[in-house]
Amino acid sequence: MHNLKTNFDKIIGIVKSISEGNLYDEGNFYSYRNKPKMSDIEIIALVLTAESLGIDSENLLFSKLRQEFMEDFPRLPDRTNYNRRRKRLQNHFAWICESVSKLISPDENQYIIDSIPVPICANPRITRVKICKEDPHLQPARSYHASHKMYYYGFKMQLVTSRSGVPISLGMTPANVHDVSYLQHLDVNQISGSELIGDKGYLSASYQTSLFENEGIQLITPLRSNMKRRENLWNPKYRYIRKRIETLFSQMCDQLYLKRNYAKTLDGLFARMCSKIGSVAILQYLNFINEKPLNRLKHALGN
Repeated sequence: MHNLKTNFDKIIGIVKSISEGNLYDEGNFYSYRNKPKMSDIEIIALVLTAESLGIDSENLLFSKLRQEFMEDFPRLPDRTNYNRRRKRLQNHFAWICESVSKLISPDENQYIIDSIPVPICANPRITRVKICKEDPHLQPARSYHASHKMYYYGFKMQLVTSRSGVPISLGMTPANVHDVSYLQHLDVNQISGSELIGDKGYLSASYQTSLFENEGIQLITPLRSNMKRRENLWNPKYRYIRKRIETLFSQMCDQLYLKRNYAKTLDGLFARMCSKIGSVAILQYLNFINEKPLNRLKHALGN
């Protein structure tokens, strides 16, 4: 069940089938002057395998590969090259999520949006932390997360999933940016003409109107108790649907260590988030093709 090479073989088969028709020769998404030791899809499959097994440290991963699986990965690149290419390929992890969603739910017309804290350091180190600050337009910040009842320093991950819980797209904002502000940056290519279900953090008459008029997206959120003059589309059915993304966040924190950060740069942090989301989609697709319950992520590699 937890053999790295066995699960790598499963996952690379899925990545190849999804990527067919979008590759250069020898399994690469880019044209390289010098042939790399491992192809792009092998790098992606190795990243997804490691995340699926809960190995989120590249140091630990390469230690295991060199000590236990060197014969299975004879063309393993050095760790610096692996990290550099993983960052370069981060957009392809999001593309894999979209492809898996279309395979699992081709006629989906309901999506869910929510955010989760992504802390980058412990609170006592906030005043002296220097990581993830290279972009002046996207700086980590301190904020309070009400449902977790905690102060933290870092970012928020904004995630859109299908009704069944398959990740569609993600974005990152500073921790102190209100959820509703993310709607102006929302990738609407795949969700146009659908219902988008959120919590009160996304409640905004102007954004609801704009999304509906421009993209045909009906943003549905609960109303606040003092809002008496607006039509309320929210009902217990939407509350039940929204629980799916909350459960997914819990699974990601438990199995994929979502809030454990080893990244020192923004690019590295984004690559980590994309690879974790991609591994969720791959695990769900493994359950789908094996006719198992879609969101039993811990059982997926045992099929």
